[in-house]
Amino acid sequence: MTETLPSASPDAGPLDPVPDTWIATEISTVWRTVVDMVGGASRPPSRISVQLGSASIEMEWGASPEATVGVSEAPAVRAAVPGAPAPEPEPQVWHAVRAPLVGTFYRAPEPGAKPFVEVGDIVEPGRQIGIVEAMKLMNPIVADTAGRIVEIPVGDGEPVEYDQPLLLLEPWEGE
Repeated sequence: MTETLPSASPDAGPLDPVPDTWIATEISTVWRTVVDMVGGASRPPSRISVQLGSASIEMEWGASPEATVGVSEAPAVRAAVPGAPAPEPEPQVWHAVRAPLVGTFYRAPEPGAKPFVEVGDIVEPGRQIGIVEAMKLMNPIVADTAGRIVEIPVGDGEPVEYDQPLLLLEPWEGE
């Protein structure tokens, strides 16, 4: 792969080819910057956007810090350039209960009622944790594994996409 950039040399043509090694070096530099920024953050970002041309790195954190305390589910980022540093392995990855269909997520059986579950609750497989309404049908959402709820990233009444995480569980084997 060769990218072309405006030439700085007056005797060269308007565009000179840029060698692959330059691109690999730049991507590696951006990669190290992102890894350093994420490593220095108090909690993992919910979104990272990187642009190489004109160098732009954006990081976004979700709701309040209390909502993500102890959560270590960061998106797995893979090095795209040989020789770029590999990310540190995550010590703990939470299990995500995901939306089985597109619709509206409800945390309680009806407006004003107590939610099915809260952060900190321990759930068993098969326990109802919410509802996804799709085409006026209320579809119960159940936990598929045992665990302690560490985060509920979707608010009550919010639209959800297929396979979107509805809540995160720390695996639990009981006592």
